[in-house]
Amino acid sequence: MKTKLSAKNSVLFIVDIQEKLANIMEDKTQVIKNNNILIEMARAFSMDIIFTEQYPKGLGFTSDEILINREKDFIEEKTSFTGLTPNVKEKLKALGKNTIILTGMETHICVYQTARDLISDGYRVVLVMDAVCSRTKDNKNNGLDLMKLEGAIISNTETVLYDLLEVSGTPIFKELSKLIK
Repeated sequence: MKTKLSAKNSVLFIVDIQEKLANIMEDKTQVIKNNNILIEMARAFSMDIIFTEQYPKGLGFTSDEILINREKDFIEEKTSFTGLTPNVKEKLKALGKNTIILTGMETHICVYQTARDLISDGYRVVLVMDAVCSRTKDNKNNGLDLMKLEGAIISNTETVLYDLLEVSGTPIFKELSKLIK
């Protein structure tokens, strides 16, 4: 399996980082920080971003701490646990990209089911392990194991960022490397 990333073939897909969910997550601070790094990275590379929101009437909208742009980003409200809804399938098909950089909450439920369904539909999934969480570490680890069994590539924020950057010394490197410090 090839692991090299390309911004022109990738979409950032953020699953259910919502107020009421985030407030009960052990790793909330790190996950929000890393998702914001990935969002800034995606915007710098002109990558598309997809957000899902699980039953926002009950769980609230995407956390105010997340750098969502409700005017430009694709946002899908859902009640299914998978984020690969018919609308998202249509959006991904229209984008024509084959790699999904996946993050979100909860690792063992919505993120896992989204990864499984994306892989089943032929997408290459790069799961960013330090940008996902569950209420317990055991559930998070189980979700990571399940996604790896399905064929997801398990990575981390810095590896994804530097893989897309490829070289140092460029203006985009100077801009984005500041996010890691």
